Amino acid sequence: MTGFSLLLLVITLTLTFEFSNGWHDAANSIATVVSTRVLTPFRAVVWAAFWNFIAAFFFGTAVAGTIGKGMVHIEMVNQQVLLAGLLGAITWNLITLILGLPTSSSHALIGGFGGAAVAKAGFRALILGGWLKPVLFIFLSPVIGMVLGMTVTFVTSWIVRKQRPQKVDKWFRRLQLLSAAGYSFGHGTNDAQKGMGIITTALVAGGLLKSFAVPFWVIICCHLAMAGGTMAGGWRIIKTMGQRITKLTPFGGFAAETAGGLTLVGTAIFGIPVSTTHTITGAIVGVGATRRLSAVRWGVTRRIVFAWVLTIPGAALFGAVLYHFLGSLIR
Repeated sequence: MTGFSLLLLVITLTLTFEFSNGWHDAANSIATVVSTRVLTPFRAVVWAAFWNFIAAFFFGTAVAGTIGKGMVHIEMVNQQVLLAGLLGAITWNLITLILGLPTSSSHALIGGFGGAAVAKAGFRALILGGWLKPVLFIFLSPVIGMVLGMTVTFVTSWIVRKQRPQKVDKWFRRLQLLSAAGYSFGHGTNDAQKGMGIITTALVAGGLLKSFAVPFWVIICCHLAMAGGTMAGGWRIIKTMGQRITKLTPFGGFAAETAGGLTLVGTAIFGIPVSTTHTITGAIVGVGATRRLSAVRWGVTRRIVFAWVLTIPGAALFGAVLYHFLGSLIR
């Protein structure tokens, strides 16, 4: 297989990954708005997909830079590493989708890429300092989402404290359309950039770019692929996110989406590739905990957290195995 053919395959698989990312993470954008019955599932995914795509025109590529050149030495990367990393991430995504677990597509990609790079060049291929923030934010992003979810809940509760419950419910059904849009906007800008980082690295490794700079066509293609995946939806995961963790009202859904959106936009500005799944789960838990701790189904939450912890090493293992397997096929 020629180098150009490998490059095309990497680009195609990256866009496939972005599609699976949108499909896998559709629940993160729409679970609350569906579970509160503000929108039907179909209308919700159309709304989320639109804002996933629009995000392409508002933010830079700081997260893409972190993924593409901040975690693995780009000079040690070839198309085989990228291909194995992508296949490892996609495999992990499919397994967790079948199991109905809302794990992180972002961390699956990071793990698959890192595992394949280590399989090629050993641990010296990794930029250890570049892994600090992504790994740290496995734990920080849900905590930030939870704290913001609680804060937004307390503040909005105080604002509407003198209003009738029926009136509050009516207001927040409308406001939740805005909060869902804001969350999908943050989701789009953070997650689409992961694929941009991989494609741009492939272009550098293939000699088509002299330095790491994300082309505009890559930005558009990644956002389109992710929006298409969101349109396809991930219905089993929607059930876990929207119904099994805690029962949400339109008021609670607004608080969770607002908290999640603020976290995602903030981390995207600083180039931190966080998990949208971790963020919105933390926000939902925070909203539920403001009522009473028993409102959160902690057994389901523990199962989700366990899957989070396994994602990077699990995808890394797939990436490393697939690198050696592809070595016997690609000559």
